[in-house]
Amino acid sequence: MNVFMFFLVICIIVCGILIICINYYNKFQNCFIRLNEAEASIDSVLRKRFDLLNKSIHIIKTNAKLDEKEEVLDEIVKLRSRKLSNFDLDRKLYDGINEFHQYKEKYDVLKTCESYLKIEISLNESEAEIYACREYYNSIVTTYNKLVRSFPSNILAFLFHYKVKNYFDGKDMNDDITNDFKL
Repeated sequence: MNVFMFFLVICIIVCGILIICINYYNKFQNCFIRLNEAEASIDSVLRKRFDLLNKSIHIIKTNAKLDEKEEVLDEIVKLRSRKLSNFDLDRKLYDGINEFHQYKEKYDVLKTCESYLKIEISLNESEAEIYACREYYNSIVTTYNKLVRSFPSNILAFLFHYKVKNYFDGKDMNDDITNDFKL
């Protein structure tokens, strides 16, 4: 009878540990799914911004009567053939948007150009969209990073090689978060 009780207690403990592991594993999977959704939303907004800036090149050249050989938004043109992460693309597009606005200051004719103004309005709307997407992404990253760093989920993170993720905040993404996690 004592041996039976001993095995019963061991089985209950093992089942409890297994349930806890499954629960935290599912929390990690939920974070991954939500991160993928957030990244897809960010990607969609970045594509929209890229397309708007791309359309503006012809409009700027035509209305400002620039030479066809003169480079307008040349960084945007170079982005067509490059594979960039969303973090890098966001920074490049932000630089392109700043350049886009400089053309308006440089050429008064653009201040009255209807197609230029429509693109400017759409770019401003996309700024609100990207801000909302960043906030959503960063809230998920916070949840995920808490799981990676806190006990007992950090054991599962260590076993599955889950690493702390960077926030999407517009800063230089080469500045890695130090992962002082030790088991």
